[in-house]
Amino acid sequence: MFIPILIASLVLSTNAAYIVSRSQSYPLSQPGVLGPQTSITIGNKIIAPDGFARSATLVDGTFPGPLIAAQKGDNFSIEVINNLQDEAMFKSTSVHWHGIFQNGTNYADGTSFAPTGITVIIPSSRKCDGLRGPLVIYDPNDPLAYMYDVDDASTVITLADWYHVVAPVLRHIIGTTTNITLINGYGRYTGGPSSELAVINVEQGKRYRMRLIAMSCDPNFNFTIDGHNFTVIEADGQLTEPLLVDQLQILAGQRYSVVLVADKPVDNYWVRSLPSSLVVPSFAGGINSAILRYNGAPTADPTTVNTTPENPLIETNLHALINPGAPGIPEYGKADINLTLAVTNVGGIFSINGTTFKPPTVPVLLQILSGAQEASQLLPSGSVIVLEANKVVELTMTISGVGGPHPIHLHGHAFDVVQSAGSTSFNYANPVRRDVVSAGTAGQQMVIRWTTDNSGPWFLHCHIDWHLDAGFAVVMAESPSDTLAHVSPVPTEWDQLCPTFYSLSASQLGGGGNESYAEAANISSILFPQSPLP
Repeated sequence: MFIPILIASLVLSTNAAYIVSRSQSYPLSQPGVLGPQTSITIGNKIIAPDGFARSATLVDGTFPGPLIAAQKGDNFSIEVINNLQDEAMFKSTSVHWHGIFQNGTNYADGTSFAPTGITVIIPSSRKCDGLRGPLVIYDPNDPLAYMYDVDDASTVITLADWYHVVAPVLRHIIGTTTNITLINGYGRYTGGPSSELAVINVEQGKRYRMRLIAMSCDPNFNFTIDGHNFTVIEADGQLTEPLLVDQLQILAGQRYSVVLVADKPVDNYWVRSLPSSLVVPSFAGGINSAILRYNGAPTADPTTVNTTPENPLIETNLHALINPGAPGIPEYGKADINLTLAVTNVGGIFSINGTTFKPPTVPVLLQILSGAQEASQLLPSGSVIVLEANKVVELTMTISGVGGPHPIHLHGHAFDVVQSAGSTSFNYANPVRRDVVSAGTAGQQMVIRWTTDNSGPWFLHCHIDWHLDAGFAVVMAESPSDTLAHVSPVPTEWDQLCPTFYSLSASQLGGGGNESYAEAANISSILFPQSPLP
């Protein structure tokens, strides 16, 4: 059965993108690339990206999903068709357009866990089972275009973790992890077959803008290419001053554009993406790897050697290229609104300022449109922070307990990172600007600033999906009194999402029912308490 569940229409600005590319080689003419006016089908299919066959939740039958490409100023209208049928995985879904700021279209943010969409579906049950894919907005006017020759679909590089057990089972396990990395949808696992690896083809003498997308559910990756340096020019859709590195750590939800100069001898070179979940680092047998192949090199696995990086990326060395500088008075604690969020982890359950996020039965946006304006009126209680309009917010997040580094993502905004986790210094003059930042590990803090110029409820959460499931989130309700006018008109179809969801039977919802918890108990004894079925 084909059920159209969402039509998203939005006008995209330069920096409101999964990754903003300012290339002359717009890839819509390439096979398999979708444009801004398109339709995608979410369904189930058995795939074996690392040689192990399993059913997955996919966009148009592929992992990762097809590249959606547009140019600055395009109007997006994307019909999403739900054809999910595998009852071991959840059969209802929504789509979040990660990194799109949705200014004036908060209702189309697509988060199925709280502020704007259906409120009780767990996002990890789709993403970790395969519902992930790249979206790139191209801008032909790039001040850094002189640095590269090629920027098209062939230079999009996706980094993902992969699981052999379905997510509705894994989400019951405290400390779920995997050691399997897929690069552009291909990989190998320890003890598995020598399955196909992704190949990135380059021509000697050319310069390539490669867009790295960490679409993992959990681990971060240390990314390197044997024998090559690369220059970072963009972080999370925001141009940076060019910075030469030989390794970068990329956290779940983060994106980087790097320029690779293909100036080495014609050969095959290992591309390495080491997951943080791996206790003992290993690339044995081509695991956690892909191949950089120069034109003319033989079709074979590389024999290049991994070396210790000498110039790894340090976040404080990144600086915004366009309009640098954090808003407000350049001094700690001197913003218009100063917030401190203390994160704790007890028994795998996360709390922010003592409150664990639990999805409300009514989306926060609908609560606001129905007249709720104050934090005391908005649910979930203790998890909604009301912010005044057009104010500079400085947010400090401190971490205690195990698990990290935590990638923190704010919907609706980019922000300036005035203090990076693990750093003792502040930078208000020219910090990196992005939308996913590390909050570090126990004993560390990070500080960010942004301006409240996008009315609506916006999710702030850890981008490790298992941590989000375990309550690591709050909602920033930005100028609720202005929201009705800011997002008007709200499509009538949006009003029907919750009634449609609540009318579904257990069979229509899928997710394995009680059997998923029993299966989790067969894998591990360290489980969350069994939660009621949706």
